[in-house]
Amino acid sequence: MPKRKMTLDPQLAAEAKSIVALAFRNGPIEDIHAGKDCPPCSGKPEYSHITQTEMKKIVKKAVDAVYKLLWLKQNDPEKYEMTLAFGNRYTRFWDEPKTDVG
Repeated sequence: MPKRKMTLDPQLAAEAKSIVALAFRNGPIEDIHAGKDCPPCSGKPEYSHITQTEMKKIVKKAVDAVYKLLWLKQNDPEKYEMTLAFGNRYTRFWDEPKTDVG
């Protein structure tokens, strides 16, 4: 089967951005992001900026949020669309997804 080139679907892009806003941005990562920079290690990629406990909390929240969204999509499409509309309020100025991902 020939490989299809990924193209930008604006509706799918908006859905993806809403899911990310609802699953990641509006969760524990925002608490970490809102903190002050650590001057000695700021901008140095060789230093961890998120603890294992923080990462576990972020991933758990994201999985819970994505599961809820997918469950709504399957079981309550109207509420799913309303929830995405709420998520879109945070993403109006976000970049569109890259379609050249291999």
